[in-house]
Amino acid sequence: MPKESYIPSLMRLFRQYGYDGATLSKISQATGLGKASLYHHFPGGKDEMVEAMLDYLERWLDQNILQTLNSRGEPLSRLQHMCDRVNEVYEGGKQPCLFAILLLGSARDVFHDRVKAIYRVWIDAIATVLIECGINQELAQQRAEDAVSAIQGSLIVSQGLDDPSGFVRLMQHLPGELCKGTLL
Repeated sequence: MPKESYIPSLMRLFRQYGYDGATLSKISQATGLGKASLYHHFPGGKDEMVEAMLDYLERWLDQNILQTLNSRGEPLSRLQHMCDRVNEVYEGGKQPCLFAILLLGSARDVFHDRVKAIYRVWIDAIATVLIECGINQELAQQRAEDAVSAIQGSLIVSQGLDDPSGFVRLMQHLPGELCKGTLL
């Protein structure tokens, strides 16, 4: 099987145990691959596995969120589409964010710049939609950063409370909140 077929299993594992807790033994068990096969598919070890997951997530973000945000159409609908896709990928707030997990422990030193770039692209795409709504550039950028911060924060709180209802509420109300005070 191609190494891409192991990405969903790796994502579940890294979401559950984090970078430091994802041992070779756990990775082998999650993927069904022996250690030799793991290194055949991922010669760079855990770092290469995470890079493959980040490649997958960047493609997912582009196809499911950025293309819609950067398209033409009614801004509120585009923002709602973004929230619907985010809600799906995090299973209604039941799954933690892999980006956030990669900013903890020893993984931060290795993956920070890449995660930062992914967040920046997402924030900029939201800000562009808000500028189209008539919000000035500075406020649009602030609202976009606040939106991504709220999404990430609500995922953490949902995990901490074992209750995803706050995340679900945010996904329902965020598009309208972002466009507040516009001509929409």
